[in-house]
Amino acid sequence: MKPSLKSVYLTFIAGTFFCFCQCNPPSENWVKKNETLIEKYGLEKRILDQDLNTDIYASLDAGQVVNLNSFENHELYPGVQAKFFWGTGAMVAILNLAPQAEIPGEAVLSDKFVFVLEGGVDFTADGNTLSMEALDREAPTGIHGGTPKLDFIYLEKDSKQAVQAGNKGAKLMEVYSPHRLDYLEKAGMDTNVDFSNTLTSRALPNIESNKVYDIYSIQLTKLASGAFSRLISGKNILLSFFYLDPDSSFENHIHPEEQIQITLRGSANELLLDEEHFMEENDLVRIPGNFVHGVSVGEKGFDGLDIFWPSRADYLARAKEQKELFESIIPEGSEPTLVIDGKSTQPELFFTEGPKWMNGKLYFSNMFFDEDFNADPEKSSIVEMDKDGNYRNITEGKMQANGLYPYKNGNLIVCDMMGHRVVEMTTSGQVVKVLADSYDGKPIDGPNDIVTDSKGGFYFTDPQFTMEEEKFQPGRAVYYVSPVGDISRVTEPNEFAMPNGILLSVDGKTLYINNTYDKESWYPVQSEKDNYIWAYDVNEDGSIQNGRQFAKVLLVGDVLERKGRSSGADGMAIDTEGNLYVATYYGVQIFNSAGQYIGMVNLPTFPISLSFGGEDMQTLYIVSFSNVYKIKTNKSGYINYAE
Repeated sequence: MKPSLKSVYLTFIAGTFFCFCQCNPPSENWVKKNETLIEKYGLEKRILDQDLNTDIYASLDAGQVVNLNSFENHELYPGVQAKFFWGTGAMVAILNLAPQAEIPGEAVLSDKFVFVLEGGVDFTADGNTLSMEALDREAPTGIHGGTPKLDFIYLEKDSKQAVQAGNKGAKLMEVYSPHRLDYLEKAGMDTNVDFSNTLTSRALPNIESNKVYDIYSIQLTKLASGAFSRLISGKNILLSFFYLDPDSSFENHIHPEEQIQITLRGSANELLLDEEHFMEENDLVRIPGNFVHGVSVGEKGFDGLDIFWPSRADYLARAKEQKELFESIIPEGSEPTLVIDGKSTQPELFFTEGPKWMNGKLYFSNMFFDEDFNADPEKSSIVEMDKDGNYRNITEGKMQANGLYPYKNGNLIVCDMMGHRVVEMTTSGQVVKVLADSYDGKPIDGPNDIVTDSKGGFYFTDPQFTMEEEKFQPGRAVYYVSPVGDISRVTEPNEFAMPNGILLSVDGKTLYINNTYDKESWYPVQSEKDNYIWAYDVNEDGSIQNGRQFAKVLLVGDVLERKGRSSGADGMAIDTEGNLYVATYYGVQIFNSAGQYIGMVNLPTFPISLSFGGEDMQTLYIVSFSNVYKIKTNKSGYINYAE
């Protein structure tokens, strides 16, 4: 799973410092070669409409890769250590605060961003004290799996601020434009600087000042194939927290804005003036405006931070388009709200799964797992929840159910995963009949997720996620049960490493299957399905054909670090327009009917499954371990209610 930005930034603080301050103008030996390469590659050199000249010489030579561990600490205040680096238009300070250390009240003399990288602080902005913190991502187990948090704030010039660290101390990153003179002086720079020629106020910020944001609440914008970024702009600078796919590459290009690039995770060969420079975690490079550069990404992918000065209008335009796409589905300001905290109410909830809305109520499985995913059907139940959040068990101690779906006669079709069967059940918890329990004369293993078709048949996934070491069937697979009860296997055994979530399109002509784990050394199967949702054409007899990659699910960093392709993709939902909503390690990822990435809903813990519900079917219910959340949408969900 992707490590928090915090854990990567912490390494900024280590090491000793080599002073890169320039007493004289830096060498411009690269300029001639750069002009030759611009002509060679037919690149269009652009000049911004304002003069970029400043009286600041960058602490980083153009195109020279350096490591952040080489920077020296400077004491700012008692218990507050800092290190600095800068380009000609932006300055970065990394601050290490001892427990309860304070930065006294001061006026902000230039626009700045402050990111909490570790611990927590009370941050006072213009008289309002705001709590800010950072949390690590928790690897998922059978009982928990927290998503990361990294709070930040944007302050405009002439704001007032003060900071006090919490009991465990804190680490902060500050980004300024223009530079902060007292920090330059600390670093040994001549501070007889005139900022009157410095380009300022080029852009309208895309966030509010004096408001705390979590970086993970900022939508990822697609910049190119395999390239996504969380884009944050002030008046003068734009910060791009980017994600590049493994083995991707980007040809030589130029842009007029100065860029400072910091590697946060993974590795890449950065092409700087046609020469390869290997960059890995903590490496840093300054790329002047119209400097020829490209990148070739390694097999672990590449996460980084780009600081552009001035702010990039083209990136802001893309961010605006992506935001509009997302808000066409999730209304502006709509956030997940907690409906049930299953650890503070009764009956206790453990690992909630398979939610479906039927007759004004939400039904879901309450699976018991321990830390290592050992199951216990006697501690498991199926839950009925009213729209106001009141809930009760309709059956308990009889099965460890997983996926549910509305079925005939107002009943539910239930995957009894540990019981190796699919059953029809009333909403009072009575099993009416067994619908599937064997294939080819042998028991099925562990039915996981399920969907009915309009003809009265149904599909279910069996990832063999069961307690028995020896499995009954030859591999993980997807099955179809016809309206008359005939069962067929529609995917080859182990064609998917772990087939999990399954959906039909609204017209029933396309079957979607996702893949939870893949390319993991600890998992017994590897496949070629990787981190994709796959689409198949549905034949009249329920068989499927023409399998194809439909949507690529974004991966978190710790999965990429081990070269895995596990998305954590689990339950899926669909709306009447064919948009897909997928519960993953990263959050609820949303794709349109063509497989285009639309955006992501972030939650405090990683989502397991989800379903549309409510009177207008425009509320998305999301289950996550012991919690149930909901979020309002602009779309109407689709569920096939069999007659």
